[in-house]
Amino acid sequence: MVAQPSVSPQPSHAVLTEAFGAALEFARDLAPLTSYKTGGKARYFLPVQSADDISRAVRAARRLGIPFFLMGSGTNLLVSDDGYDGLVIRMEVAGLRLVDPVEIEAGAGEQLMDLVNFATEHSLTGLEFAAGIWGTVGGAVYGNAGAYGGEIGDVLTGVKLIDQDGRLKEAEAHELGFAYRHSVLKETREAVVLARFRLTLGGQAAIRARVAEILKLRSERHPADACSAGCFFKNIPDAREDHGKLPAGRLLDQVGAKGMSVGGARVYEKHANIIVNAGGATSKDIRRLADILKQKVRDRFGIELQEEVQQLGRF
Repeated sequence: MVAQPSVSPQPSHAVLTEAFGAALEFARDLAPLTSYKTGGKARYFLPVQSADDISRAVRAARRLGIPFFLMGSGTNLLVSDDGYDGLVIRMEVAGLRLVDPVEIEAGAGEQLMDLVNFATEHSLTGLEFAAGIWGTVGGAVYGNAGAYGGEIGDVLTGVKLIDQDGRLKEAEAHELGFAYRHSVLKETREAVVLARFRLTLGGQAAIRARVAEILKLRSERHPADACSAGCFFKNIPDAREDHGKLPAGRLLDQVGAKGMSVGGARVYEKHANIIVNAGGATSKDIRRLADILKQKVRDRFGIELQEEVQQLGRF
């Protein structure tokens, strides 16, 4: 969720603290808050735990002419080495609860894996595909996260949102324009606060087994402890392929991507669509390596890869 008005001149610390509250931080290092562990500082940083907190922060930022960005867990984010010259609002809205026997309401700041576990504990099936996907519920809705033939949009029923003017609103799932790794929230820049999911009662043993199976598959191809953002590029829609998608990793494998590196950034040896910080990487290294990979696929196949990873700041 980004706004880009001018930020000069900067309000005083006293004015900012009065507008945003005592939780406001100045010159916050963002690298430790991202899975890549790269990037610079945010001029301002504010954690928020409720819809009211978010609304007040957005309204204050608009009033003061400060650009703002809503951040989840930072697992799908590449922050510029120069940082972000505005306000980063970190979503920490928590809570998981059953609202009826087959419907779960989740705070946008909850980890997606915690939602999968909550559904499993209540013998609810439909979210197993999301096992092992990094990130928050809000980020998963924003990008229509998916894997193994399932997507968040398949099980979402509705959301509560904050718009760019700080107003709280509700929307049904069909209004969010879900497509592959996409929702209209990417255009409207509205922020998810709460999400509701309708699932199906199932056998807990079978659900646990499927979750375990997917986690095992992920562990075989995804780095468990490396600094990465998962798949860097989106798969390519293709009705001839399984689940209607041509894996970007297959194309990258064919152009020799595995093991390629720029500075401290390297393509993971077991998955050609994953870039890792192998030690000492900068965001510029990661971006340069991604550009080289895109060019190789473009030259070989005439296909323009699209990023799954979101960027913040100037590159």
